[in-house]
Amino acid sequence: MDDTGQSESVIARVSQQLAALERRDWHLWLSVAGTGIVAGAAFLALLFPAAILHRGNIHLELVVSREAFVGLAALLILFNTYMITRRLELRRTREAVISTSIQNELIRLQSFTDPLTEIYNRRALDDMASRFMAQARRLEKPLTFMVIDADNFKEVNTRFGHLTGDFVLAEIAALLQGAVRGSDAVVRYGGDEFLVILADAPLDGATIAVNRAERAVDDWNRAGHLQGFKLELSIGLAEWTPGETLDQVLTAADQAMFAAKAAHKGVPG
Repeated sequence: MDDTGQSESVIARVSQQLAALERRDWHLWLSVAGTGIVAGAAFLALLFPAAILHRGNIHLELVVSREAFVGLAALLILFNTYMITRRLELRRTREAVISTSIQNELIRLQSFTDPLTEIYNRRALDDMASRFMAQARRLEKPLTFMVIDADNFKEVNTRFGHLTGDFVLAEIAALLQGAVRGSDAVVRYGGDEFLVILADAPLDGATIAVNRAERAVDDWNRAGHLQGFKLELSIGLAEWTPGETLDQVLTAADQAMFAAKAAHKGVPG
């Protein structure tokens, strides 16, 4: 949701800049057309006075001084050179506008993206959650937050090393992204904890995403990525209600997650 709104804003800004360049381009073409008309009128002024009717035919005799011919040719060459230069400048400016806009958008997205897991980071959470809640309030749609914690994750770093731990975190992020819709948002909440914002999803409906995530984890474990270690996620859900703050709904989701962790034999994450 956040990406869509920001991307539309960027597209609108680039479109406005390109439209301004197109107007300048159109003005150049008008200048070309006007110059062509003036040049054509000048030639006609030179030709028609020399037109003499002779036996039903038009006999044209044109006498132009060398200075006038050279001057007119030089004027046309200079004008064409100017027009070509202006066209090249407009093309470079158009390319620079597009390139700069794309680079700025990439920088903006990178600042809100966790480099390890390539999902949203904690910095993006406040703005993104505000947008989700504002839309849910405006459309009167349900909104559910899902907090996920990897059980016994410290064991991964201890037994297999931090590089393997980073690999597991990236895998969890990918599993969660595969379990939710494109309209939802997956955030690395901190360390081995993740957050999913489920748009237009009541508490009961959010269990579908939970079941998908759990099945994905089971498949991952069966693939035998880590010998002697079973990945398990503790998941807590909380449905947001209008008037509730982000901290309040996250606290409720955290409590539900800790209850799920306690159900997994009370092993701390």
